[in-house]
Amino acid sequence: MLAGAEPASSPILAGVVADIDAGRFQQAGQRIDQALSSPALPASARRDLEFERERMRRIHLDFALDREQALQRLRAQVPDASDAEFDAWDDAGLIERLDIDGEPRYFKRAVSNLFLLSPQTAARRAPPVRPFSQGPYERLHPHHGEIVAAARASGSTSVAPRRLQITQSLTVYADAVPAGETVRAWIPFPRAIPGQQEDIRLLGSVPAAAQVAPEDTLQRTAYLERTARAGEPTRFSITYELTVFARRFEIDPDKVIAAGIAPELAPYIEERPPHIVFTPALRRFSAEVVGDETHPYRIAQKLFAAVDRIPWAGAREYSTISNISDYALHAGHADCGQQTLLLIALLRLNGIPARWQSGWTYSDQDVGYDNMHDWGWLYLAPYGWVPMDVTTGQLESDDPALRWFYLGGLDAYRIAFNDDYSTDLQPAKRHFRSETVDSQRGEAEWRGGNLYFDQWDYDFEWKIRPTKSSGG
Repeated sequence: MLAGAEPASSPILAGVVADIDAGRFQQAGQRIDQALSSPALPASARRDLEFERERMRRIHLDFALDREQALQRLRAQVPDASDAEFDAWDDAGLIERLDIDGEPRYFKRAVSNLFLLSPQTAARRAPPVRPFSQGPYERLHPHHGEIVAAARASGSTSVAPRRLQITQSLTVYADAVPAGETVRAWIPFPRAIPGQQEDIRLLGSVPAAAQVAPEDTLQRTAYLERTARAGEPTRFSITYELTVFARRFEIDPDKVIAAGIAPELAPYIEERPPHIVFTPALRRFSAEVVGDETHPYRIAQKLFAAVDRIPWAGAREYSTISNISDYALHAGHADCGQQTLLLIALLRLNGIPARWQSGWTYSDQDVGYDNMHDWGWLYLAPYGWVPMDVTTGQLESDDPALRWFYLGGLDAYRIAFNDDYSTDLQPAKRHFRSETVDSQRGEAEWRGGNLYFDQWDYDFEWKIRPTKSSGG
């Protein structure tokens, strides 16, 4: 199986993974070549090792800057930044770096991330200064109050429905695939989730006759094929409508009890290598945060708050990271999927079932705003599964219902494409996935191999429509 989906299952693979994570690419390449030279190597092990070679290529794309190039990018916005300051930020881990075979290489988003991680440095940017982009529901908004009031008035956990139309596209660059070859594309498509998103209707696709995966596919997509033409981009798109509900569970901590772990919940308290592993470092962090607390909801609050304190920053491609929850614990920053996987790992370690969800957010309050986003769900008896969005985190309010809104609630401005991570697409890909964990932008390939993110682009367009149904 692919790295990013299954554990390193052999000493050889484990050694290769460790070498790559430490930047010993030359040594990892030698190990891979030696192992692949054996005719007795099983096909699955061969594929795993071939992916590790691909992972190194992808890491080079992410860590595309040498020191001088990173300095130039920094000084384009902070002209008076000195070499000594750069080195101090580097030593403090504020400028993400990986030493590859002894050569310092810097993450292509390291400079923009520095401004997120160091307000003092951000304040030194020369004009014109672009404000940091933030969705309107990442801070306290009247929509949150609307949801709380509607849920209390109706007694429903599904309120404030929004009907919308989506067109999502994937465009393979001209001549990325030889003319006459068939390009295969997968574009994310939502599942019907009662009380969360309903009445999903595919309106059309380009080309026509999109093949939508079965309803129970946890990373659901619409599949399309098209023939590449010389000098022309190959474009795919789907258009659909759905109704999305806000979710609100009024949790009374005094009513929460420890959940009995029935068979259907058992997978959600287990480790799931490589990204959910109860490492010694994770156990230490959990013990520091949880202390002697035994109440499930209070444990969840403590862990939610602790992960919420990790600063947000732009992420490396997930397929390049061998253990995402561990990365989020140690990198000094994390994005939404990394924070979510860390919180899921911590909750499971403490016997609280937790699972993944992800998709796309948007807003009718901020023209042009939309973004990929990941969040999750945890199980609290007697309420059952309730949502959590640790990246949006605690809201600035003295009202606990609003402050802890995202530990038990979701706004109405998000579509879920995925109810799990690292699961198979339907129909299955023949080659490695570009995104081995999430599924939000799509996937593309041809018979000659996978098409990675540097070979195609994507777009997500949406508009609010009249609401056709209401919560129950």
